[in-house]
Amino acid sequence: MTTRTPDRDAGRHQPTAHTGKIGPNAVIQLIEALRAAGLDAAMAPIFAEAGVRDWLRDPPTAMVDAAPVGRLHQAVRAALAPQQAALLMADAGRRTANYLLATRIPKPVQFLLRLLPARRAARLLVAAIRAHAWTFAGSGRFIAEAGLPTRFVLIGNPLCAGEHADHPVCAWHAAVFERLFQALVAPSAQTIETSCAARGDDACSFTVTWH
Repeated sequence: MTTRTPDRDAGRHQPTAHTGKIGPNAVIQLIEALRAAGLDAAMAPIFAEAGVRDWLRDPPTAMVDAAPVGRLHQAVRAALAPQQAALLMADAGRRTANYLLATRIPKPVQFLLRLLPARRAARLLVAAIRAHAWTFAGSGRFIAEAGLPTRFVLIGNPLCAGEHADHPVCAWHAAVFERLFQALVAPSAQTIETSCAARGDDACSFTVTWH
């Protein structure tokens, strides 16, 4: 059994006005995924363990401190079997990406990306993800390298800060990246987390490939 304890956010962040913040969909879509999985009864103790019980009644609607979001994600992972937690977090990540596709990425931009060759579309999508990294990286440092494969690195990931596990745990991030690439670059896109801070690695790293 793994043990997980939260810690303070680490690392550097790009836009200093948003240091230590993360977008509300890291909470909202997690709630939706828990409900879709039939885990309503488990939600109150999980949210209480993370110290954010009020979010069940009143989820955040704007940028929120990353530390309690990290505690919530870790509490979910601690309450579920590893495979179940990974599937649930992946569902929450896909829901977050679907929200971005529905409300945040202009439809003309999506249309253009789908018309472009995959590598060129990937470069443009990576640039957009890099520019908006402050919405999911908290105070962490985000590095993106476009290409085939595309690589993302998050140093000081607030969603697993202080967590200890024997396997990568960042299925939420991986699913967000994968769904965006599948929708805008190539339907065959897949994302694998190749290193994870919770496992003792220097950073959480993700590789996106497609054919």
